[in-house]
Amino acid sequence: MGRFSASAGSCGIGVASSSAPAVNDAVRELKSQLTGDFQHIIALFSVDYDGAEVAAALAEAFPDIVVSGCSTSGGIGPAGLMESGLLLIAFPRQGFYIQTGVIEDVGASGVERASELVRELKSKIGAKQGDGKLAERVFGIMLVDGLSNSEELLVAAVHWACGDMQLIGGSAGDGLTFERTSLIHGGRALERSAVLIMVESEFPFRIFKTSNFEPTQIKLVVTAADTENRTVHELNAEPAAREYASAIGLMPDELGPFSFASYPLVVKVGGDYYCRSIRNMNPDGSLSFFCAIDEGLVFTVARPKDMLSSTARTLEDLDQALGGIDLVLGFDCVLRRLDAENRQVRRQMEDLYRNYSVVGFHTYGEQLNAMHLNQTLTGVAFGSRRGAR
Repeated sequence: MGRFSASAGSCGIGVASSSAPAVNDAVRELKSQLTGDFQHIIALFSVDYDGAEVAAALAEAFPDIVVSGCSTSGGIGPAGLMESGLLLIAFPRQGFYIQTGVIEDVGASGVERASELVRELKSKIGAKQGDGKLAERVFGIMLVDGLSNSEELLVAAVHWACGDMQLIGGSAGDGLTFERTSLIHGGRALERSAVLIMVESEFPFRIFKTSNFEPTQIKLVVTAADTENRTVHELNAEPAAREYASAIGLMPDELGPFSFASYPLVVKVGGDYYCRSIRNMNPDGSLSFFCAIDEGLVFTVARPKDMLSSTARTLEDLDQALGGIDLVLGFDCVLRRLDAENRQVRRQMEDLYRNYSVVGFHTYGEQLNAMHLNQTLTGVAFGSRRGAR
């Protein structure tokens, strides 16, 4: 049997994880430990599990509970960072009201469906309790196929339909293989899809983001690119990988996930810098990205600041604002995990996440309102004082 841990805070959200290698064994462990009256479960699983098997096993184990989820590039569980396994985050019936839906084929047709789904879910939430401002008690979570190349259009459409209601989420991963991601909902396994979860909370919550980079003076201009596939062929009219490597003081054959994590590329939008992280280097010397790119885009090479202290400050501020954090649901870029490992602060990050009850997964991209981001931790922090605002 695999290593197992479970916990539940004052707001009643149950969290359990298992690293059992077989899906049925993992689900059996988790079912025996998740006690309570739950209405929705978010399931986060590593790619050594088959998505269809996870969906079927969870539907059988929890027949009266809607289960949504996705494959990951690693989990954040009660016991620390998870390389493999299954993590369940279970929302109770008391204190929360949740509605969910699926956006299939997240290309052009998915954008129209996204707006329709938001309106449909908002009407169900609003029908339950019409008083008060929706954004003060309701937020959205979106899980999306991290290889769909459609996050920017999708998150913009969903956020527009959400109005002033905030949106967070993450892009499903498959470790670092970039071949196939999986989403699940209601006993089904899905591809090229997104799951939208609308949460009404009687507990106080705060939506947040934190990142740890600062821009340098080095600029790289995209001069040749395949925008549909998010691939840059030339930077500053030179082969992309060679020019990027030169800018950060490496040889092209030294490039890899750790260098991409340590030297992110950022773009300036509305006065702020946002990461447009490199996913991988291709055999022809081009660079593939996690986010949308275009010819003429001006990248700035960034250098990381202290991830541990910047994340700690964010969590401390949330703790103070909420009068104590009960649980944090986080969407953490896989490159942040790699950077933590590279700088040998992984154990300290695990301790920090445990201290503030952070759970979630490592993503191929993070969603915050209308933005699809990289190399960022986004999420929602819940307080324990029910009815407080």
